[in-house]
Amino acid sequence: MSDSFLYTSVTDPLATPLLDELLFEYDSRYGTFFNAEGARAELNKYPPEAFSPPSGNFLLLLRDGKPIAGGAFMRYDDETAEFKRVWTHSAHRRQGLAKRVLRELEEQAVRQGYARVYLTTGFRQPEAVGLYLTNGYRALFDTAADPETIKSLPFEKWLSDTVLDGASIPAARSQPSPAHP
Repeated sequence: MSDSFLYTSVTDPLATPLLDELLFEYDSRYGTFFNAEGARAELNKYPPEAFSPPSGNFLLLLRDGKPIAGGAFMRYDDETAEFKRVWTHSAHRRQGLAKRVLRELEEQAVRQGYARVYLTTGFRQPEAVGLYLTNGYRALFDTAADPETIKSLPFEKWLSDTVLDGASIPAARSQPSPAHP
């Protein structure tokens, strides 16, 4: 069993099975709650170029050449990358793959000049909430509130503690900034 990361495009045919399963999962959990078109509207909300260098990137985690997890980021502001579509194929869950993808995306965001990550997850994705909270992300919402009343759950993480090539990345800011509206 051999795992490797591949930086590619959301239009890469290798990404299709993973994104198709993500679409199915979003539709299963939310249906048309956020949009009459369902999850397809969210997945098509941004052009593929948004997830391409120099402002963004798209990552697949391959096992023996087949995609098992992935994620992406795009520019949120000059110092902030917005993570999107962090996903593990259902047949490969509970192996720490989402954490590996998250870590690799953080390191790539630092390499591309970002100091902060911003992301949102849906209120019907408790696994994602747990992933972000246990990996140093700060909830930008009241965690004691009913998630269904908030709907889109924002998080942030300053990348000062991210390690890149064995060296700690210095903090870009000492204080976190408020989230964008």
